[in-house]
Amino acid sequence: MSNNLFDFGMIGLGVMGRNLLLNVADHGFSVIGFDKDEAKNAALEAAATAGTTVKGVPDLEDMVRQLQTPRKLMMLVPAGQPVDDVIASLLPLLEKGDVVIDGGNSHYTDTLRRVEYLKETGINFMGMGVSGGEQGARTGPSMMPGGNEEAYAHIKPILESIAAKVGGVPCVDYLGKGGAGHYVKMVHNGIEYAIMQLISESYALLKRGGLSNQQLHETFKSWNEGLLQSFLVEITADIFLQKDDKTDAHLVDVISDKAGSKGTGKWTSQDSMELPVAVPVIDTAVAMRTLSGYKDERVQAAAIYDELISDLSVSQEELVKMVHDALFFATILSYAQGLAMLFQASKDLKMDIPLPKVVSVWRGGCIIRSTLLETFSKAYNENPELSNILLNEDVAALVKSVESGMRSVVSLAAEAGVPAAGFMSALSYFDAFRTERMPTNLIQAQRDYFGAHTYQRTDIPGTFHTEWGQN
Repeated sequence: MSNNLFDFGMIGLGVMGRNLLLNVADHGFSVIGFDKDEAKNAALEAAATAGTTVKGVPDLEDMVRQLQTPRKLMMLVPAGQPVDDVIASLLPLLEKGDVVIDGGNSHYTDTLRRVEYLKETGINFMGMGVSGGEQGARTGPSMMPGGNEEAYAHIKPILESIAAKVGGVPCVDYLGKGGAGHYVKMVHNGIEYAIMQLISESYALLKRGGLSNQQLHETFKSWNEGLLQSFLVEITADIFLQKDDKTDAHLVDVISDKAGSKGTGKWTSQDSMELPVAVPVIDTAVAMRTLSGYKDERVQAAAIYDELISDLSVSQEELVKMVHDALFFATILSYAQGLAMLFQASKDLKMDIPLPKVVSVWRGGCIIRSTLLETFSKAYNENPELSNILLNEDVAALVKSVESGMRSVVSLAAEAGVPAAGFMSALSYFDAFRTERMPTNLIQAQRDYFGAHTYQRTDIPGTFHTEWGQN
């Protein structure tokens, strides 16, 4: 085959697309990118490492023509209609056996539709979640591909070469059928929402306890050297040192408290209800981001209700220990809920998602990477059919070791008026999950009373209805 043909193509040369393509080139593959914007094509070639083969073109047909067969190309364009538009443009140019990857944040239902649509043409379509941000794309992301397993074999050498590595193991693997890749990424982002909310609540409590930004930096830096070691805790420590380039203030203190989102956390919450699987920490994180947007109303309410601002009734040393334990506890609960959702979705949606591989892929490169995933990896390797990570004895031991701190923080936050909905929902989920008999027997009775919805009994099998109020 001619030496001038390229190994891998990229459609969309924004920062993520450019960085991923340069990463591929750095690992010995010849790459070609397409973008209508000539400036982006030029930026791609200018950023290439000396000695690598990198080319940018403004014509899609030109790019496709220069790819080796079976062609292997990836899209990094906005989710939704732009993905369908690119596919429509590609169809006349591709052949049976070619592999097309959507590396954006598409909803898994769209990916499933596209997989089925392109199957008729013989073109292999894969949805792949990519995590790690711009820097991760350049130096080693975590990648979550799903779709046709035979197609994965064609792109596996490339993806494994560019992925983050943990103990020499690439943070990429085939994660299931149909829309599995984007489903796993969606849940990854839901867990990310939850942990970020929990960290923000930890910050609120520590700040109320009088810790300066320097002390907050030192606290999170210390935490990142122990049980809480993770990417999100690491960057949080860095944030408290950042000075504003416009004032002498610390940057975190002049950033608005209205948080944005791109919707993937909301998707996780919505789709969990469809299964159904309970993910209340993720639900709460989504709701609190929404509530943060009600700035004008919150300002008015603070005046009407006399916002409670009181000193916490513990020493700073006690507070730091309690909040550490609460954050560790609730972080485990966040992973547990997301992984339980993947377990159920794998079965109900027939995606065959291998949970041992999921937690392995998440160990490096991605936003939710943490040392906890080593424990989870061990648990799933021992029992791949584990329905909830909280049922593993090693995980249970970790949860029990910090449970008292969790309870103390929830009590302290409630008394001091510090909003800690993430912590509270994590503890409530835990208490419900480990309760053998919940009070929902009364709900069963109420539903039958007003709507004849029937109920089940504890002593006799079957379904029953009662004419209530006849006594």
